Amino acid sequence: MTINCKGTLIDLASPKVMGILNITPDSFFDGGKYKNESDILSQVEKMLSDGATFIDVGAYSSRPGAKHISEEEELKRIVPVINLLSSNFPEIIISVDTFRSKIAQETIDAGAAIINDISGGKMDEKMFETVAQLQVPYILMHMLSTPQNMQKNPVYTDVTKEIISFFAEQTRKLHQLKINDIIIDVGFGFGKTNAHNFEILKKLELFKSLDAPILAGISRKSMLYKTLDISAQEALNATTSANTIALLNGANILRVHDVKEAIETVKIVKQIS
Repeated sequence: MTINCKGTLIDLASPKVMGILNITPDSFFDGGKYKNESDILSQVEKMLSDGATFIDVGAYSSRPGAKHISEEEELKRIVPVINLLSSNFPEIIISVDTFRSKIAQETIDAGAAIINDISGGKMDEKMFETVAQLQVPYILMHMLSTPQNMQKNPVYTDVTKEIISFFAEQTRKLHQLKINDIIIDVGFGFGKTNAHNFEILKKLELFKSLDAPILAGISRKSMLYKTLDISAQEALNATTSANTIALLNGANILRVHDVKEAIETVKIVKQIS
C-alpha cells in the first residue's frame, strides 16, 4: 500500500485525499473557474493547506459528451501549469489526468509524479510502455468506450465482475512491464448507469482482491445529484455521504473538489476502523 512519488514514499494504508484542479473550460463542476495563474495558485494553496496529499491536474474534460481536443491543445494547457505549481510548491505531488502517453512524458518531465489514465491504457497503445520507462505510479481507471459516447446505453452482464476482470488483465500487463505502483479506479460515471454506480459502491470491497490501492472519484458526480434531483453545486453533502461509504468499503484515496470536507470524512471514519 506504499507508492513512490519522486522519492517520497506515501503510505496508502491510511486514506489520503487528492484535490482536483481542472484547467478546462467545460468540466462539469468547475469548468473555466481556474483561468489565470493567481486563481490556480490560490486554489492549490487552499487544497494543500486543507490537507490534500495529491493535486490532480486535468486539461482534457472527460465529462459525458465532452469536446475532444488535440494533443497540442492539451499540452499547451497543462505543461505551463505543472511548471507553475512545481516552482511555487516544491514539495507538491502532482497527478496528471491524461490518457495520452506524450502528455504523460512531458508532464512528468515538467515535475508531475503520477499518471491518472481514465482509459486504463485503452486509448493510447504507448501509455503502458511510457509509464514503464518513467517508473511513476499509475492510476488505472475503468471506462466503457470514450468520454464522447460512454453514457450511450452502457450494458454489462455483471458490472462488478466485468470491471474486476478488466483490472486483472490490465494489471497483469503492467506487472509484466515491471510497473508495480498501480492504483485502481472503478470509474464512477464512466460508461455506467446510476444503478451500476451504486452497485459498484456497495461492492467496492470486492476490488481489494486485486491487491492494489483503490481510488474513489465520486465528488459531486451525477450519480449523486441526479438521484437527489439537485445540481452539482448542491451535492457536497451527498459527496460526503458517498465518500464515507467508499472509505468503509476499502477506498484508499478520495479524489475530490472539496478537500477540507474529505479530510474530515477520513478523520471520522478512522475513529471506527
